[in-house]
Amino acid sequence: MSIDGRPQAPLLSNPRADRVKEVARLAGRPSRLKTGTFLAEGPQAVREALSAHRAAAAAGGPAVVAQVYATGACLDRLPELADLARGLPLRLATDEVLAAMADTVNPQGIVAVCHIPSPRLEDVLDAGARLIAVLCEVRDPGNAGTILRAADSAGADAVVLTRSSVDIHNPKAVRSTAGSLFHLPVITGQDFDVLVGQLRERGITLLAADGYGSADLDVLQDEAALRRLAFRDAGTGSGMDAIDPAGEAPGSGPRLEAATAWLFGNEAQGLSDAELAAADHRVAVPIYGEAESLNVGTAATVCLYASARAQRR
Repeated sequence: MSIDGRPQAPLLSNPRADRVKEVARLAGRPSRLKTGTFLAEGPQAVREALSAHRAAAAAGGPAVVAQVYATGACLDRLPELADLARGLPLRLATDEVLAAMADTVNPQGIVAVCHIPSPRLEDVLDAGARLIAVLCEVRDPGNAGTILRAADSAGADAVVLTRSSVDIHNPKAVRSTAGSLFHLPVITGQDFDVLVGQLRERGITLLAADGYGSADLDVLQDEAALRRLAFRDAGTGSGMDAIDPAGEAPGSGPRLEAATAWLFGNEAQGLSDAELAAADHRVAVPIYGEAESLNVGTAATVCLYASARAQRR
């Protein structure tokens, strides 16, 4: 690296070079599994990856980014990216090389090879997780990315993907997360039954997002708001963790302010019978218009924000 953060290595100009082919192969799952790395494309994703890398380094954690490739025009336009990449292998490349590396037609001048993290659910639970999004065989990369972004925005503690869910590190899924992939633990390949057992051991309520659920999300939100007011008026604080022993607080259904794991199902079939049976409650998002149903990403956003609002002190 030079003083201004620019790479000193020669310009990478041959789109058929072995190094370029190795990066391009990360679009395929076999190469990601073999190397333990994946590709982040574009300034937004790379910026978040580099910021996460610096934060991890400061905390003594594992590296997030392995390599960065960028055009000179991109670094001229966004010099902060070169600053964030200080200390990392940063290589200048031509537009043709970036196009050969990336999965998109227009990679916007920068890509980063990132390490696939391996967070543990046990660590998330030990840290006192209160809100978790569980993707049960969600297979569309766009939907998975939308749910991950919603979980990140709502302040969730983790996202968990069960077996047969989409590979969240495939290029389309990574792009759809808009950088949120680097903001919170994403735990993949979980056996559903084992997961349920771990959540139950910690007293976490399992709520299934189900259009035919008997619990109405709007009602649950109203009840959570009434409990907040009741506890406040009683001088016991916000009521986020409080349980009324006399049962006098409003509402008899699931409490959104409790530690919760939301279950979101497959795009076509929804949650399976076994997944629904494992939940403590089935919760429906009410539909007031003529739409038959909500996209799983939209439903997940509504559910996660309902819990996040109820849990805020």
